[in-house]
Amino acid sequence: MPLRNRVTPLGELVVHPARGLVYGNRGCLHDDAGRLRRRYAVRRWIACQLEFKGWHRSPLLQPGKFTELFFLDEATALAAGHRPCALCRREDYVRFVELWRRLHPGQAGADAIDLQLHAERVDPRTRGHRTHVAAFDALPDGAFVLADGEPWLVLGGTLLHWTPAGYEDRRPRPGGAATLVTPPSLVEVLRAGWRGAVPFLHPSAAA
Repeated sequence: MPLRNRVTPLGELVVHPARGLVYGNRGCLHDDAGRLRRRYAVRRWIACQLEFKGWHRSPLLQPGKFTELFFLDEATALAAGHRPCALCRREDYVRFVELWRRLHPGQAGADAIDLQLHAERVDPRTRGHRTHVAAFDALPDGAFVLADGEPWLVLGGTLLHWTPAGYEDRRPRPGGAATLVTPPSLVEVLRAGWRGAVPFLHPSAAA
C-alpha cells in the first residue's frame, strides 16, 4: 500500500504509488505506528540517491528512524527546499558548497546553508511552504512557480504541470510576476547551471 511519503514541490507529503527518482529525508516525521505527525523535524533537509552501497531499509517508517521521502526528480526536491546529501552524493555536495560560497560570501558549511534555506522555505506564520515573488523572464529552467494554485515547472518558454507521476499539461511561459515556489537561493544555484548525479528532470518533461 502506498505511504504518505511522496513530496510535492511545495514540500507537502502525499500518498501516491509512484516512487519517483530521488530519495531524501528531513528527520523523523512519523510516530511508532507509522502515522505522520509533523512536516519536518530538523533543518537538515537532504536529497539523496535512490541506491547507495546496497543499503536498504525494510519496512519503511520504522519507529524512531528518519522518514523516507521520495521526489519525482531533483527539480522537485530543490523546489521543496532540499539540498544534496553529504554522504551518498559527496561529489555533488562538495560542488554545491563551493557554488553556495560564491553566491553567499561568508556562509560556509552545512549549518549555514540549512539555516538560510530554512528561512526561505518555511513560512514563519503558517509553518507551511513559503513562496516568493520573481519575474517570469528571469527564472532558470528547473524552477517551480504556482499557477492557478498548482505547481508548474519552468522549462524554456514553457510551463509544465507537475503531478506525482510526471509532468502533464503544458502552457506558454507568461511574462510579469511569478509566485515562486523554489527557494530563491536555490534558484540562483539553478541559474548557475546546477546538475547533480541524480535525475534532474523526470523523463516526462521531455515528452
